[in-house]
Amino acid sequence: MIVAGIGCRKNVAADAVLAAIDRALEDHGRSRQDLSALATGSIKKDEMAIAATAERLRLPLVLVEQAELETPRTITHSPKAVAATGVGSLSEAAALSAAGPESRLLGPRIILNDVACAIATSGDAS
Repeated sequence: MIVAGIGCRKNVAADAVLAAIDRALEDHGRSRQDLSALATGSIKKDEMAIAATAERLRLPLVLVEQAELETPRTITHSPKAVAATGVGSLSEAAALSAAGPESRLLGPRIILNDVACAIATSGDAS
């Protein structure tokens, strides 16, 4: 399973979310077809651009509860992200949580046009 975790500023455009996903996938030699799901924190449940992007890609959107986001496995620790979401990187934490307990990040999140995207893979995907 390969999951794209998403974090963003309020009211970003769906095209910005898609561009960040594409950049993160490209950085890791992956494509949209490799994705199993998108994930974000439940704090972003009303962010229409994330839901619209999941729908456009025909992927499930996993909304991760706050307690599940609080993982020490993230690579990035942003004070701004902590202030806004309670975790060092919402995108990394959401991707890891949605991909499962044996998941790992392919690298640190990328940020493009106010959207952060991190790619995580489960233990059964390389």
